[in-house]
Amino acid sequence: MSTAAFHISSLLEKMTSSDKDFRFMATSDLMSELQKDSIQLDEDSERKVVKMLLRLLEDKNGEVQNLAVKWLGAPLGAFHASLLHCLLPQLSSPRLAVRKRAVGALGHLAAACSTNLFVELADHLLDRLPGPRAPTSPAAIRTLIQCLGSVGRQAGHRLGAHLDRLVPLVEDFCNLDDDELRESCLQAFEAFLRKCPKEMGPHVPNVTSLCLQYIKHDPNYNYDSDEDEEQMETEDSEFSEQESEDEYSDDDDMSWKVRRAAAKCIAALISSRPDLLPDFHCTLAPVLIRRFREREENVKADVFTAYIVLLRQTRPPKGWLEAMEEPTQTGSNLHMLRGQVPLVVKALQRQLKDRSIRARQGCFSLLTELAGVLPGSLAEHMPVLVSGIIFSLADRSSSSTIRMDALAFLQGLLGTEPAEAFHPHLPTLLPPVMACVADPFYKIAAEALVVLQELVQALWPLDRPRILDPEPYVGEMSAVTLARLRATDLDQEVKERAISCMGHLVGHLGDRLGDDLEPILLLLLDRLRNEITRLPAVKALTLVAVSPLQLDLQPILAEALPILASFLRKNQRALRLATLAALDALAQSQGLSLPPSAVQAVLAELPALVNESDMHVAQLAVDFLATVTQAQPASLVEVSGPVLSELLRLLRSPLLPAGVLAAAEGFLQALVGTRPPCVDYAKLISLLTAPVYEQAVDGGPGLHKQVFHSLARCVAALSAACPQEAASTANRLVCDARSPHSSTGVKVLAFLSLAEVGQVAGPGPQRELKAVLLEALGSPSEDVRAAASYALGRVGAGSLPDFLPFLLEQIEAEPRRQYLLLHSLREALGAAQPDSLKPYAEDIWALLFRRCEGAEEGTRGVVAECIGKLVLVNPSFLLPRFRKQLAAGRPHTRSTVITAVKFLILDQPHPIDPLLKSFIAVHNKPSLVRDLLDDILPLLYQETKIRRDLIREVEMGPFKHTVDDGLDVRKAAFECMYSLLESCLGQLDICEFLNHVEDGLKDHYDIRMLTFIMLARLATLCPAPVLQRVDRLIEPLRATCTAKVKAGSVKQEFEKQDELKRSAMRAVAALLTIPEVGKSPIMADFSSQIRSNPELAALFESIQKDSTSAPSTDSMELS
Repeated sequence: MSTAAFHISSLLEKMTSSDKDFRFMATSDLMSELQKDSIQLDEDSERKVVKMLLRLLEDKNGEVQNLAVKWLGAPLGAFHASLLHCLLPQLSSPRLAVRKRAVGALGHLAAACSTNLFVELADHLLDRLPGPRAPTSPAAIRTLIQCLGSVGRQAGHRLGAHLDRLVPLVEDFCNLDDDELRESCLQAFEAFLRKCPKEMGPHVPNVTSLCLQYIKHDPNYNYDSDEDEEQMETEDSEFSEQESEDEYSDDDDMSWKVRRAAAKCIAALISSRPDLLPDFHCTLAPVLIRRFREREENVKADVFTAYIVLLRQTRPPKGWLEAMEEPTQTGSNLHMLRGQVPLVVKALQRQLKDRSIRARQGCFSLLTELAGVLPGSLAEHMPVLVSGIIFSLADRSSSSTIRMDALAFLQGLLGTEPAEAFHPHLPTLLPPVMACVADPFYKIAAEALVVLQELVQALWPLDRPRILDPEPYVGEMSAVTLARLRATDLDQEVKERAISCMGHLVGHLGDRLGDDLEPILLLLLDRLRNEITRLPAVKALTLVAVSPLQLDLQPILAEALPILASFLRKNQRALRLATLAALDALAQSQGLSLPPSAVQAVLAELPALVNESDMHVAQLAVDFLATVTQAQPASLVEVSGPVLSELLRLLRSPLLPAGVLAAAEGFLQALVGTRPPCVDYAKLISLLTAPVYEQAVDGGPGLHKQVFHSLARCVAALSAACPQEAASTANRLVCDARSPHSSTGVKVLAFLSLAEVGQVAGPGPQRELKAVLLEALGSPSEDVRAAASYALGRVGAGSLPDFLPFLLEQIEAEPRRQYLLLHSLREALGAAQPDSLKPYAEDIWALLFRRCEGAEEGTRGVVAECIGKLVLVNPSFLLPRFRKQLAAGRPHTRSTVITAVKFLILDQPHPIDPLLKSFIAVHNKPSLVRDLLDDILPLLYQETKIRRDLIREVEMGPFKHTVDDGLDVRKAAFECMYSLLESCLGQLDICEFLNHVEDGLKDHYDIRMLTFIMLARLATLCPAPVLQRVDRLIEPLRATCTAKVKAGSVKQEFEKQDELKRSAMRAVAALLTIPEVGKSPIMADFSSQIRSNPELAALFESIQKDSTSAPSTDSMELS
């Protein structure tokens, strides 16, 4: 053995050491030895080295792993050129197996090799592809086209620059009379469309026409004669069909592969070009519908898939409003689709009864998607659909999957089609569904029980009069469900579904069950006692209790309530929530008939639930208390004290949700509303306000601001429940607010309470109130001033003729208090009825626009909000005037008007929506913007560019500081782009969008932070375009991750750089989730750099941990 070989052998031995340092040093030394030119290994030694490196890839130590990856990857990268030059000649091999393997290998190599090698491969393929009439063997042409398809599938994102030369050649080869070659050409087109949709744009018309031509390519079969034969059904049809199959053989027919490739290419075409949907509905949809009769099962499945892709692309985006005045693109697509529905149903009529299970499953998938996109569109075709469903439900010869699919389809139909459409078919539809409920296979039984439940809900709804008489059906439905409910040896899912189905059956049709009702209720009580079925049983009991049928639950109440009370002590949160809902429903429906002793047992458990550890449980508990107070006030005597102390503690929580506060108000009103009251009004007010009144005079508010608002709302709720006490309460509050001895907290609470109760207190206190409120606006305490301002607006809203002229007068007369008075005006405009404001609209309009040019930005912001609220009072009259102000000229006025637009856009539909089409509303009302994006986007993108004329230098002593006045506008433009990404993705040209994101990656710190988040989102939403330019995107990310802060910089600079690195690394982690991105040489190099740098490796690892624990890290808060 030579010295070198012996040295390498000893290093290999050290690489198996238990000491990680030995393994690391041995690996490093081995790699150094192998790089020497003098080293020549024999085949056995090479095998040992590679085997050891592969073993080290799974080493427990990260550093050893990284070194193995580095050294294993380096030699392979160096061999790419050799591999390419070895593989290319194999494309001409006489052996088919060799050519196929070379095609696959070149595809994988194309994804990982350098750009120069990829260009060499592409040029080689293009040069070898002759014209269609050149004398080259068909096998050679097929191999080259297959190689193009393989490269397209593995590394299509890199082919974009070559497509203009490539696609016309492939189009020509499609016209040769060779089905295998046509299949390869269409597969190549599919890969190009999926990976390079932008570059394929100019070639889409030609590819579309080829797809339409070859999806019908079936030279050995006459579909027209097939249709004629369909109408001539005879008794010996099966025999003749068998005979024809014997005569005709498909063994040599390859045309089905061409049709399948064309169908897949059409699916890729539709999914990659949503902007061409209207054209696709005119050209592709009719052809696809006609091809539903395809004889080959595999092809038919792909035709169905292509049409499903078309349906999904047509689905209206979230927030789309159908009732827009102007016709929109989405509306016209849906209109065209509505016209196709009869053709689709007619084409599927025969397929729904096809012997092939796969064909029927395809039908159900397609029809489910269609019903989801166009709810109600299948109602008139129900006879065909019901017939198809029954055919599959009755098909017991094959697997259970088709029956489950039929049941799932029926369940979907019940949710999208009107109930009346099912009425005529119920006698034929219900028996097979009930047969499925009794099916021995648990999955079918569970699915059928859900369908039966949906049928009951849809056909006999509780909120409308019964149109269909349930008498013929209710007995059978209850019998089959009861049989499942009684059985104890069932699967858990079937048990739960049977209980739920019975709950709905009793809730909707309990009045028709007669003598069967009591046994059913007792059975539900029995399920309530069982730990496994208690949760569904509680939910079923709730359904029965809330039913408007007012069913008699006396047989089970005495036993059920103690069981429910015991559930309130359980740790299972879902059970406690369901139990509280059930108790509330029982208290509302049964009221006085609830056994008082059982109610006491339940009430004893409630004080422990009224705390801030679980606000939802607390809300339901307080709601139940309010219901019991109204139904059985005597029951509350013992628990009112403990419950009230817990409730008052809860009201002092700064985290109190609106739902809990509303529940607390209802409970307090119930306490004083009973006759006699459970708790005295004065005592309750005293208890509520005690935390504030007992504070030291000079101690400041002390409690959180939100607590004052909560207490004020409760005081107002009590005043509303006892109108006779309102005036005296208001007088006392006015006195407290005016008193010089009152603490800040008392004054704040007094003003906030007056804001809620002032308008019901009568005219006496109101006259005095003006002076008190005006005086408080000059208070030294900011909290008192804010509370007085809020109170002035809210009280004014309840008495506009008295207060609004006074408020406008004060705004004119008191410029120093203008900001607070404008806040009051804002509250008045928000709280008052629109019609009552119309007489004052002109005066308010004039006053607000006189203040648009104010120097203070905060004041202009409040003015903008007031203008927005005012326009909503009379949109058709004020909006045109509002738009004129945009062109009026003065900068501050235009800025204020644009800010006001934000307040015109409400979460809920509003009459102003159709008038807002010219304004932007991407967050709340994206439907207003989508069809205007062609005009808006160029203007938006223009604002993302750095403007040199807005950059200036400011001298600060001996230093010069650069100030970019355009930064805020650019930042706003990028924020708007992010919003568009979330709500209008289908209308964006992603390649153009990415150009501007790419520019933003090299911009200012704030812009880079935004674009890193956008890049992470884009990697998830549309990976193909991102993959195309990943090499260009990596460089700015690498520059950010490896940047160093200058020595001696302030702490903030280090923190900023760390946050920037973290954000960039999140974008890298998101890019690495794209499957093919790891094959990019630049990304592979950067990944290796991250692994070899301990700081970057630790950062990357922490980000991956964060993303697994919180998957929504790529969201952005835009305020």
